[in-house]
Amino acid sequence: MSVLRQPEVLGQTTRRRVVGVTAALSAASIETLAVGIWFGLVVDSRTTSTALAGLGVLFCGSLLRSGVFGATVSDLGDLLEPRRLGVALVLTTGWVLWLLVAELVGDRLGIVIGTVVLTGILTTQFVFERHVFRLRSNCRTSFTPVVPALLMATGASILLVTAWFTSWSLSSPPITVVGMTVSIRIVALQIGGFVFGLFAFLAHQRRFQRLLAT
Repeated sequence: MSVLRQPEVLGQTTRRRVVGVTAALSAASIETLAVGIWFGLVVDSRTTSTALAGLGVLFCGSLLRSGVFGATVSDLGDLLEPRRLGVALVLTTGWVLWLLVAELVGDRLGIVIGTVVLTGILTTQFVFERHVFRLRSNCRTSFTPVVPALLMATGASILLVTAWFTSWSLSSPPITVVGMTVSIRIVALQIGGFVFGLFAFLAHQRRFQRLLAT
């Protein structure tokens, strides 16, 4: 009854949920696009040009994702502030180290070890990001982002599995449209990218839900 007498409580809760889901969807979309493009550039043919292009895309995506986080939990401010550039740099480095560790160890063991390494790096990056963007004294120190980090690392490992151990594809029958023959083809790596995006959304949604409730 006390809640019914205070409709503003329900309104605030609904607004927080809408903001959290919207922010999680935005952050996950940016991260999926950036990681997907970077991964697609370096997983097959790795030349100096593709490596540099992939790093550029990954860093820009990390910077934008951190901007979404900052705009959601605090005042956005200057994205090019050194500490905020550091947040994006840690995230970019984490993705690169994840792939390097997985490739150095190789096979399924490499995926497992890479997942553990990425979970640790993402946990550190999430904590660092929270302290950089959220400077309020009433922020709960008990919140540990291990679960969001593990969710995202699991999605990344599924993406890597589809690249290393699967080669299937699905093609639709040819369709003729205005004199043109079109066929839709879906490869395993695209499914892996979709699954990674789903896990990224779940990870960010959990983060924002906890942080916005403080």
